[in-house]
Amino acid sequence: MDANDPVFAIAVAAELAGMHPQTLRQYDRLELVSPQRTAGKSRRYSMRDVLQLREIARLGAEGVSLEGIRRILQLENQVAALGERVRELESALADELLHRPGRRVFAATGSGEMVSLRAGTRTQRNTQLVVWRPLGHEER
Repeated sequence: MDANDPVFAIAVAAELAGMHPQTLRQYDRLELVSPQRTAGKSRRYSMRDVLQLREIARLGAEGVSLEGIRRILQLENQVAALGERVRELESALADELLHRPGRRVFAATGSGEMVSLRAGTRTQRNTQLVVWRPLGHEER
């Protein structure tokens, strides 16, 4: 079973979280925990949702307001999503290095654009010299 599988009815999720079912309904309305819905519109909670409910209870017991809890959960979810994206990119990079050993994957131009490079090539560097003289100043 995956932690994100919606398997628990509201009564079971409330018992697992140590809360009253009405509290879970309120948290759903406040969008602190948003369970998935069945075709008949019944709430179904995942183990991840239950753990999040426990975290809400812990933070509330420490005196954090519901708005503070919402922000903390939002940031934690954002960090988790970014961590997953980093793992995806690391995997893609590892695959690229494995299938094309000795090659650079990319380089960045001065304007921030990404360019692919072949093995043994270097990026071009701008070596131009620009002389600037303010308007209205004559040579002495």
